[in-house]
Amino acid sequence: MSVQADAIWQSIAEMPRPTLATLFADDSSRVASLSHRIPLAGTDILFDFSKTHLDAALIGKFEELAAAMHLAGMRDQLLAGAKINTSEDRAAEHPAERGMGAEDSVENAQRLHERMAALVDAIDQGVFGEIKHVLHIGIGGSALGPKLIIDALCRDSDRYDVAVVANVDGEALSEAVDKFDPAKTLVAIASKTFTTTETLMNAESAIDWLRGGGVEDPYGQLVALTAAPKKAMEFGIDETRILPFSETVGGRYSVWSSIGFPVAMALGNHGFAEFRAGALAMDRHFATTPLAANMPVLAAFVDLYYAQVRACQTRAVFAYDERLRLLPDYLQQLEMESNGKGVHRDGSPLGRASAPITWGGVGTDAQHAVFQLLHQGTHLVPVEFVASRLSAHEFDEAHHRALLTNCFAQGAALMQGKASDDPQRSYPGDRPSMTVLLDSVDPQSLGALIAFYEHRTFANAMLLGINPFDQFGVELGKEIAKSMGNRQSGDFDPSTAALIEAAGL
Repeated sequence: MSVQADAIWQSIAEMPRPTLATLFADDSSRVASLSHRIPLAGTDILFDFSKTHLDAALIGKFEELAAAMHLAGMRDQLLAGAKINTSEDRAAEHPAERGMGAEDSVENAQRLHERMAALVDAIDQGVFGEIKHVLHIGIGGSALGPKLIIDALCRDSDRYDVAVVANVDGEALSEAVDKFDPAKTLVAIASKTFTTTETLMNAESAIDWLRGGGVEDPYGQLVALTAAPKKAMEFGIDETRILPFSETVGGRYSVWSSIGFPVAMALGNHGFAEFRAGALAMDRHFATTPLAANMPVLAAFVDLYYAQVRACQTRAVFAYDERLRLLPDYLQQLEMESNGKGVHRDGSPLGRASAPITWGGVGTDAQHAVFQLLHQGTHLVPVEFVASRLSAHEFDEAHHRALLTNCFAQGAALMQGKASDDPQRSYPGDRPSMTVLLDSVDPQSLGALIAFYEHRTFANAMLLGINPFDQFGVELGKEIAKSMGNRQSGDFDPSTAALIEAAGL
C-alpha cells in the first residue's frame, strides 16, 4: 500500500458521518444520483445504493484512492488478458470466455465453446443413446456456479435431470443418483487439474454405480471438463468426450467455460450463450463507465467503507427470490476465497481488514431467523437485497407482491428505525442496505449479475492491493487430510491425535 493511499484512507476515516436520514434530507436528488440501471437485451438491472452512507464527498475520496491504487489500469490489464495473477504468473481470462480479452484467447474460448456445443447437440440427437440424466461431479468453483445457475434457471426445463455433487460424503452422491437410471445417465467430471481428491473419489464411485447398474462400458458415459486433458485421458476418458478450458481461467470464475457444460445441457446451447452474453454486457459496463457510476466499482466503495472505516466484519446477502437461494453460497467462495488474504501482491502485510465474511439467506425465511440481530443487535452489518420484479410461478401474484413488499420494507426499516419509550421495542435505525432489482430471473440477467459480483470482487482486491486469483490458503488442511488418509505418521496436536483415535482412523 502506497504512502499516498494510506493518507487517503486516513482522510476517509476522518470524514463526517451523517446519518442516512440526514443524507436524504440534505439531498433531494439522492435516489437519482445513487440508483443506476444497466440495460440488457430486452431487460435491465437496477442497482440502488442510496441507503448506504456514500455521498458525493466520500465517492470523490474513493476515486482518489482508485487513482492511487491504479484501479483503472489494473482493470484494463484484466480485460486485455495481461498476467495479472502475479503469484502464479498467469492471466485471469474468464472475461475471454464471454468475448472480452486478448484476441487469441477470445478465439480459443470460442473454439472450445463450439466444441462443447457440438457435444451437447450430439447428445440431444441421441448419439450417446437415450440420455435423461446428467450427474455433474466437481467441488468449489467447479460445482457452485453450475449448481446456482441450474437451480435458478432450469426448474421448468424438460431437457435433462441434472444433479451436482461436490461433497465427498457418500450421502451426497447417494442422494443425487437415487432417482437416476444408470443406463440413461451421463457423468460429467469437472476438475481443472483432474487431480482433485474429492472429485476423483466421487467419480470412481459413480463409475462403480454405473457398472453396478448394468452399464457394460461405464467410461463410455463419462465427460471430462478440465484444463488438463492429458490427465483426463489417463483416467480413461476418450478424447472426444473431453471438453478443455484454458488454465488461465480460475476455478471460481470458470462457469463460463466448459465447467458450464451441465448448464448447457439443462438450458440448451442457446440459453448458455445468452448467459454469457449477459456477462459480456456487464464486462462492457465495467470497462467503459466512469468509476462514480460504475456498478462494480461503486459496490466496492461501499464494501470498503463499511469494512475499513466502520469495522464491519460481515456482509449479509439476502435473495428475495427462491430461484436465487444459492446466491449467498456462491458469493461466499467468490468473495472470501478471492479476497480473504493477509498480504499485498508483493507479499508485504496487508495492515488492515481484508474481505468481510459473506453470509446470507433467503427472504422471507431470514426475516424470522436472523433479522432480529440486524435490526436491534450490537453488530453493524451492511445488508444486500437481491430481488426480481417479475415472478415465474403459476400461483396468485399476491405471493410475489408480498415477497417484494417484505424486501423493500426491510430496507426501509433498517434505515429509519423506530424510537420507543420501551428499550426492548426500540429500533436504532441508520443501518445500511443496498438493493439489486432484476427485471426477471433469466439467463442474461443472471449472467450479468454474476459478472457484476466478479468485477466487484476484483475492484475490492485492487483497492486493497491484493491478488484475488490465487487460493493458497486452502492447501494446508488438504495436505494434512491427505497424510491422515494415507495413515502417515504426523506431528499432530493432542486434540487432533485424540480425534483420530476416537474415530478409528
